[in-house]
Amino acid sequence: MSLRHALLALLSAGPATGYDAAKRFSGSVGHVWSAPDSQIYPELKRMQGDGLVESSAVRWGPRSTKTQYTITDAGLEELIDWAGRALPYSPPRDTHHLQAAYLEWTDAAGARRFFEDHIAHHTEQRQLLLAVHAGIVARTDPMIMRRLSRFPDSDHERIVAFKAHTYAGMVARSEAEIAWAREGLAMLDTLAADGGVGGGAAGGNSSIP
Repeated sequence: MSLRHALLALLSAGPATGYDAAKRFSGSVGHVWSAPDSQIYPELKRMQGDGLVESSAVRWGPRSTKTQYTITDAGLEELIDWAGRALPYSPPRDTHHLQAAYLEWTDAAGARRFFEDHIAHHTEQRQLLLAVHAGIVARTDPMIMRRLSRFPDSDHERIVAFKAHTYAGMVARSEAEIAWAREGLAMLDTLAADGGVGGGAAGGNSSIP
């Protein structure tokens, strides 16, 4: 149900059409809970059916309208309850660390490519997250500005602090992944010097023990 709560959190900053919700999602809560538009639109309709949001038609262009969603009192109650709930941790399902554990089944070039790709991905993620974090702290990020405008000044410090702390944690996670992958490259150099990197497990032996 995390998509539902991500959308409730998004709409707690103000009403949005389905299009605007999807667009704002990718630039805010989408950094911590990714979801395609094909999931967002149906979930908004289900949330309306469950009484968590209500919809209204708003003008869109000279002759058309769009559906705008607004969080209801029941939706706010659900968001408050969820925010204070002890949530279970999901079992680990980490594709890339699973692959890393079995890099003996590829050659040295394949193993090196894995770690280099890992560094490139998390370097890009780090830059993105740092930019969002800076915008939150400076209160210039569009979504944080929108949210702060909906709440009294006395709430602003708490709102900013929790979001800045979350993004700082994600930056630290990216930095840890980069450091780990760099250690992996150094490990490959050590294995090569010791003659321990070949053309696959057991030197290409097709028999799996």
